[in-house]
Amino acid sequence: MGDKRAGLVYGFAAYGLWGLFPLYWPLLEPAGAGEILAHRMVWSLVVVGVLLLVLRRWAWLAELVRQPRRLALVAVAATVVSVNWGTYIWAVNAGHVVETSLGYFINPLVTIGLAVLVLHERLRPVQWAAVGIGGAAVAVLAFGYGRLPWIALVLAFSFGSYGLVKKKIAMGGLESLAAETSVQFLPALGFLLVLGARGDATFTGHGAGHAGLLALAGLVTAVPLVCFGMSANRLPLSTLGLLQYLAPVFQFLIGILHFHETMSGEQWVGFLLVWSALLLLTGDALLAARRSRAELASARAAAPAEGAAGAEGAGPVAAAPVDGAASAAAAAALREGA
Repeated sequence: MGDKRAGLVYGFAAYGLWGLFPLYWPLLEPAGAGEILAHRMVWSLVVVGVLLLVLRRWAWLAELVRQPRRLALVAVAATVVSVNWGTYIWAVNAGHVVETSLGYFINPLVTIGLAVLVLHERLRPVQWAAVGIGGAAVAVLAFGYGRLPWIALVLAFSFGSYGLVKKKIAMGGLESLAAETSVQFLPALGFLLVLGARGDATFTGHGAGHAGLLALAGLVTAVPLVCFGMSANRLPLSTLGLLQYLAPVFQFLIGILHFHETMSGEQWVGFLLVWSALLLLTGDALLAARRSRAELASARAAAPAEGAAGAEGAGPVAAAPVDGAASAAAAAALREGA
């Protein structure tokens, strides 16, 4: 199997598993969202720790503890992703699967907004149009829901912020998850102990099957992350940017077809506006990536000719920097927060 085909298989596996999460969390009832979240944090650290032990990837840890600023950023990332995980688990088990899919559909638009506000990136007109359509979609959806779609907004902004912080931390997926769950571990374990002391924990009182499903949350978190890492090493960013939409599509279909959630006319219009914005954004990103590749190829072809002619100042040519659309795809591709 070629690298690209293997990358697609791993990519479909990663985003497909993330998209199927709404089928998993209800299996953990009667555990509440807080208990499920705490188990996810605890068991994720166990699973990732075993993986790192097997792979013998511990060198990053000594380097990290010597960098207080990165440690602070890891703590921020852990906090933000905890909000994302907790909101997602609660929303799925409360019957808001379709709205959770909306959160991950609008995440690229939120990421672009954060790139402009925080990183001061400049957007092209098509990107501004996509953001404007996304804003109109939120207004229409607020009318359709009779309230702001706060679940979707919390998921989109928490995950967009998480991607921004992760970009500054610059760590591998497994290492990053290990660092973040290390921050989460003690508070999560303390919560579970308090829950058990009060007699409200479900881990030991509902059979081995229930306990096993709660413990499986760590593996469920780690496996798609590993698949994503193997995919990201084999596929271009533009392909990952397209694959990222598989997860919210699966979530949307599960909400409509499996959980039979209803959609008003206004909600359909809002979703159609979001999808239109994403089509604009994706098309613009693909065109920009194609232009960058063409310019780089032309520059590389011209460099030998200039060198042969003895042109002064000829040197290595760098690829054009990734701008708003591509950075949005990259951040959204970090689906660890799902």
